Amino acid sequence: MRNARLLSGTALAVAAAGVLAAPAPASAAPAGGLEVQPSTVTPSSTVTVRTTACGSGGTATGDASAVGAGTFTLAPGARPEDVTGRFEVPPSAQPGTYEIVAKCSGSGGAAVRNKQVAGDLVVTITSTAAAAEQPRPHPRGHVKTGVGGALGPDPVQTAAGVAALAVAAAGGTWLLHRRARGDRI
Repeated sequence: MRNARLLSGTALAVAAAGVLAAPAPASAAPAGGLEVQPSTVTPSSTVTVRTTACGSGGTATGDASAVGAGTFTLAPGARPEDVTGRFEVPPSAQPGTYEIVAKCSGSGGAAVRNKQVAGDLVVTITSTAAAAEQPRPHPRGHVKTGVGGALGPDPVQTAAGVAALAVAAAGGTWLLHRRARGDRI
């Protein structure tokens, strides 16, 4: 029984090593997606998009209408295989994740013409860098817990509370004094 487990464990290890060592199929990684930089922005920021999907010398038309920026052009970039474009996120953009799309056109060849690639853009109200730089304010004022306090915000309520405590203390002292003398209540 023990030998059977040892052999089956070895067979599983060899099979797993063969699967892990096998090359990934060519379709596992898409050729040239849409790179969005920066991928997280605040309204009124400029965004750069880049792709290699349109081939050398190709162009593309970008669509950022999901975030309210409309269309923009992607032209050959610094590297011949890249097409690059820019758009500005409108000041009225709401927080959320938006899909930015580019559709290849131009002289990129018939294989890439009309090819469409997409990338995600995240819009936030405040950037994480700006939020980290701002000092946090210290709390001020009274905390409304429902418990009350001797130095509350209303001096009339404070005086009434002190007077009620004084009357209760005087009454309690008078009752204890009568009890100690043997007087009946």
